[in-house]
Amino acid sequence: MRNRPIPGSSGHVRAMTLLGDPVLHTPCETVTDFGPGLARLVEDMFATMYAANGVGLAANQVGTGLRVFVYDCPDDEDVRHLGHVVNPRLVEADGDVIRGPEGCLSLPGLEAPTPRFDRAVVEGVRLDGSPVRIEGTGFFARCLQHECDHLEGRVYADHVTGWGRRRLLRAIRKERWGSGAAVLEG
Repeated sequence: MRNRPIPGSSGHVRAMTLLGDPVLHTPCETVTDFGPGLARLVEDMFATMYAANGVGLAANQVGTGLRVFVYDCPDDEDVRHLGHVVNPRLVEADGDVIRGPEGCLSLPGLEAPTPRFDRAVVEGVRLDGSPVRIEGTGFFARCLQHECDHLEGRVYADHVTGWGRRRLLRAIRKERWGSGAAVLEG
């Protein structure tokens, strides 16, 4: 039995920020206020991620330009990783580069082959300010790199090249939210 609440169970689902919104393409600010507003943001981010069937979510994906992300993501051995990171830094990304399918809640319904390292390490802090170090491999490493990219103002489509990029840009333009394609073409 659980002795702690399920992340997101008391949160509110927030509107998802879509490709083209400036907050997605601007580096996020360092968190300095560790008060109840931050705890509410993390709780709302979990609720929003679960409602959208995601495995990770950065604060700018709900319109808040702060360095925070949440995750509930399996690795390639199907081990579940669940948590949040405040002021994360990608301190290591190494190993083989795997070009695998990647999607994003801010580019709903689309995915493209995206190169990512198969190992990543992120350091940051928890809501209480205590340090945290997260190491991921496989799919979880992809998730960690993806969320850290968001906090730097990048989306996975920025890593897609060649034919895959042209195909993804065409698919974005066909979506009703697809005005964000201009951001990637510029």
